[in-house]
Amino acid sequence: MSHAVIADKRPSALRGARLPKWSSWAIAVGSVAIAVAIGLGAGLDSRIQWGLIAAILFILGTYGIAARVEGRRQARDRIATSLVWVAFLLAVVPLVSLIWATVQRGVKVLDVYFLTHSMGVVADSEPGGGIYHAILGSLEQVGLATVIAAPIGVLSAIYLVEYGRGNLARAVTFFVDVMTGIPSIVAGLFILSLMLMFDMQPFGFAGSLALAILMMPVVVRSTEEMLKLVPNELREASLALGVPKWRTIMKVVLPTSIGGITTGIMLSVARIAGETAPVLLLVFGNPFINANPFEGAQASLPLYIYQQYANSAGSTAAYDRAWAASLTLIAFVMILNLVARGIARWKAPKTGR
Repeated sequence: MSHAVIADKRPSALRGARLPKWSSWAIAVGSVAIAVAIGLGAGLDSRIQWGLIAAILFILGTYGIAARVEGRRQARDRIATSLVWVAFLLAVVPLVSLIWATVQRGVKVLDVYFLTHSMGVVADSEPGGGIYHAILGSLEQVGLATVIAAPIGVLSAIYLVEYGRGNLARAVTFFVDVMTGIPSIVAGLFILSLMLMFDMQPFGFAGSLALAILMMPVVVRSTEEMLKLVPNELREASLALGVPKWRTIMKVVLPTSIGGITTGIMLSVARIAGETAPVLLLVFGNPFINANPFEGAQASLPLYIYQQYANSAGSTAAYDRAWAASLTLIAFVMILNLVARGIARWKAPKTGR
């Protein structure tokens, strides 16, 4: 064996001491144990306080041990990584807790009967009934809002990115930014004022119009960002071949960004699916099945949850129905996201080897 190979196997003098890979887990376990001991000793009943103490101990412990073994420079790197993990856990723990609580309380009455029956003549204080009428109303209202908002939002984004120049483009961008922050109740009041002008009664399509107003700026912004990610070289190559600009947009730009556009539309759908205020003002709620969104009051899942919880005082049945409807709404949003991912993967540009 040559001297060069032997020299390569010797430890380098430039390589300092390193903590083992399991050190972070050991520090985390120790931090949790100390936090539990402090919480029990100090009489802290909240698990949130225990978690915050454990997070602080984990960061301080990581820095102290890494600074002693690896040096201050590597310790700063490790503490930055620790802060990222702590921030991740702070975001994930409430989400997991929310889903767990919803599943735990929602499965009590969630069955086929609950999904295929309406409230009908069942009083809110009585057991029984279901959410079929609310599911039907939500699907129709959100679907109509998507049919209105998605094409307008995508076309507006195409104009801003591909054609928009001058004062008109700046005005459109300004109003899109303003509409992004509009409270849902304002959109509902706007449509309600139009209904009062024409002496109209509550109906499902009115809620769809308010939801479309809330959905449109989100679609515009997400689509605009996706279109900006398409490399200009693709546009220039298509135009250099003599392809018209509109055809370049249809055949090159949109297929390249269709995955991101679809995801943005589904995220906006998920946002409006849980809106309650516009539906409460414009749709009004209906315990019976109404499959016509253009005539008569209609139900929706968010409104059903609100009404059941509002009437749950002294009624376990209404309380359980509210949680079961909440679980159904979460499942509905999750299915939308899975469908969006499937469409994005299906429509993504195929690259050959």
